[in-house]
Amino acid sequence: MRSGAAPIRPPAPTHPSASHSIPLAATPQPISRPPTPPAQPSRPQSIIVHPATVGPLTGQSRAAEKRKRHQPAQKTVDDFWSAFSSKTPGKPYCVLPDNFYARKAAAQAYLFSRAANALASYDEARASCEAKVAKIVKECRRLNVKYRDPHFDIEADFRRWVGDVPYSDCLMGLMDQSTQLRPASVKRVEDIFVDPQFFVEGPTANDVRQGKEGDCWFMSALCTLSNKEGLIERVCVARDEQVGVYGFVFHRDGEWMSEVIDDKLYLIKEDFNEATLERNKWLELQNRTSPEEEYRTVMQTGSRALYFAQCSDPNETWLPLLEKAYAKAHGDYSALESGFVGEGIEDLTGGVTTELFSTDILDKEKFWREELMNVNKQFLFGCGQMGGKHGQRNGILEKHAYSIMEAREVGGEKLLKLRNPWGNTEWRGAWSDGSAEWTPKWMELLDHKFGDDGVFWISYKDLLRNYQHFDRTRLFGPEWTITQQWTNLYVPWSSDYLDTKFRVTLSKAGPVVIVLSQLDDRFFRGLEGQYEFHLQFRLHKDDEEEYIVRSNQSYYMKRSVSTELDLEPGNYTVLLKITAKRYPELPTVEEAVAATCHFRREKLLSIGLSYDLAHAKGAFRESAAEKAALERAERRRKRREEAFKAHSARRHEHRKRKLRQMKQDAKRAER
Repeated sequence: MRSGAAPIRPPAPTHPSASHSIPLAATPQPISRPPTPPAQPSRPQSIIVHPATVGPLTGQSRAAEKRKRHQPAQKTVDDFWSAFSSKTPGKPYCVLPDNFYARKAAAQAYLFSRAANALASYDEARASCEAKVAKIVKECRRLNVKYRDPHFDIEADFRRWVGDVPYSDCLMGLMDQSTQLRPASVKRVEDIFVDPQFFVEGPTANDVRQGKEGDCWFMSALCTLSNKEGLIERVCVARDEQVGVYGFVFHRDGEWMSEVIDDKLYLIKEDFNEATLERNKWLELQNRTSPEEEYRTVMQTGSRALYFAQCSDPNETWLPLLEKAYAKAHGDYSALESGFVGEGIEDLTGGVTTELFSTDILDKEKFWREELMNVNKQFLFGCGQMGGKHGQRNGILEKHAYSIMEAREVGGEKLLKLRNPWGNTEWRGAWSDGSAEWTPKWMELLDHKFGDDGVFWISYKDLLRNYQHFDRTRLFGPEWTITQQWTNLYVPWSSDYLDTKFRVTLSKAGPVVIVLSQLDDRFFRGLEGQYEFHLQFRLHKDDEEEYIVRSNQSYYMKRSVSTELDLEPGNYTVLLKITAKRYPELPTVEEAVAATCHFRREKLLSIGLSYDLAHAKGAFRESAAEKAALERAERRRKRREEAFKAHSARRHEHRKRKLRQMKQDAKRAER
């Protein structure tokens, strides 16, 4: 379910360029498991052709019009479409000059990929994160200083922002001109909490309270993860609370990455010495023995003082620090505005999300039995109400994300436990708190207590009536293997399956999950360009004409598409279909670079590095044979081009001679 701010794209797309380049990843065998005993449309584009301005024809234009009328019909059509095509890539792969890190990443991109354990990338990222934290701790203890993150220093950035700099690199995106995010101060964990503890009796869904950020999708993802023991702890891999350094890992574009932060957090209220109006009002009250200390105790102490996400316990810190690390990974806090629960779960688990709609469920009993009853086992679920304009219906918020915490079938009743990441505002229908359905026996059976805590029960029937969109994320354990391959390709204007394809070889039978992904542009907001791409694929056996299965259609989630099925050993081919929409109101990548390279240099360096590293995945190295083939093709192209030029020159010379001869014959006839 996508939630948060209004859609980031303008409402009126136009036709795409016919040769726009897009990096893609396929996980064609992506995740396969050993066999077990028997027991997942874009609107058509219209082209508006404006008539040319009518005016007097010159001799030259009259001749051109005459030639155009007499040329073959196919040539006329080809000339028309050539205006919508580009023979060069429509998107740069590198925006920073001489980017050492991008070159290094590109040098490691290979054309072929072999299967590996699904947890191998996680183990590598975890070890790297632990080593980074240990190195920082050693250096800080040697210097007797707390850790200050030089790459995401929210305190220094805040001081510049409230001073004379109009942009905040930690709060605002690359192309943002303003922001509604207005924290009032920054302090370290030890200055905010009386008895700070990273976990208080472990992470739970009840810990989660959304702050001022529009990231309810990410908060719902965290609520969902906390229902399955150990998932939150897998993300929070290293820390030294005394030094103030914390390490986390997230899943990005098919592999795990690490992120290290310090312990500074944004607060709602200003410092006492800077809160002129608040301070004057505070001092007007009598009988204050220590007004500044009392102000800090009331206004800047505990979880409730935090501007962004906060735990329900006044001294628990894991949630705001994890949210900060996630914001740093994406460049700033504004990048977390609006999203899908399933994509958040993917980023925290490495799972694969499928988009489901209640109106598309064929067998509702089967969906209950095989899908929802496996929540917190094989799957994690999020849901949302897609219609409306941010109002509410019977307590259910429109365009808002919820997590499904539990599914129970008791006494013939099919019931589900949901949670609103706000920590309040609940369903007001049957089985809501205080409704007639509740009896002491039911309260005991479902272990439920009334309270405005955002947690409520709802019947399966009412769930399908009130929630249209479901994000189902499949989890993978160590018994699964994964292989992936990134590439880049040109997207034609016409919507058809492309020549680029993936070949997959399975050595034994078993369940398979196939995923086709594109780069997650949330990591380089401002450099997305003007195009939005929608993915499809289908699977064929040994290049047979009839396909075995097609990918599930994604209407809202554009980052990836997938399908799940059982396959026998053999060779398979994955055919791709990519459609593009162009939004001319948005800046191109090159326009964004030109607009920000002077006045937001540091921000461009940060986001540009993320962009370059992502796109380096598709810059794979060519084998000697492939390179030789490309060189031969280029030589043939040049020879054809030179031959065409020579032929045109000969025709032109022949016409000139013929014209001279005609003029000479005419003069002789006159004499």
